[in-house]
Amino acid sequence: MRGGGFDLPVVAPIFDDYVNANGLQDRLRFHAGDFFKDPLPSTDVLVMGHILHDWNLPQKRELLAKCHAALPPGGCLIVYDAIIDDARRHNAFGLLMSLNMLIETTGGFDYTGAQCCEWMRDA
Repeated sequence: MRGGGFDLPVVAPIFDDYVNANGLQDRLRFHAGDFFKDPLPSTDVLVMGHILHDWNLPQKRELLAKCHAALPPGGCLIVYDAIIDDARRHNAFGLLMSLNMLIETTGGFDYTGAQCCEWMRDA
């Protein structure tokens, strides 16, 4: 299985340092690009860590659709953010992070696991 990291070119040295320090050169590869402008690389696994919460709902859906299009059958998308519990009662950090995203971005917000699953199914 091979994985890919896709981010702006400025992130490549940080990615490469981590991969080299952990002996993962044969398993992980960095792909430079802008995920709104460029096609995502075709790979077995895509990881979106602290990405979706930066964007409004149409942009979130666009990114998930691009991930789906890039993944082969049996491929995997791993999404991690400060995901809020479905009842919106227990993950105070996630709720505060969502408030923070509303303040710091033009449309970003955190979301529940159920919402993310729904958006992925729709994609």
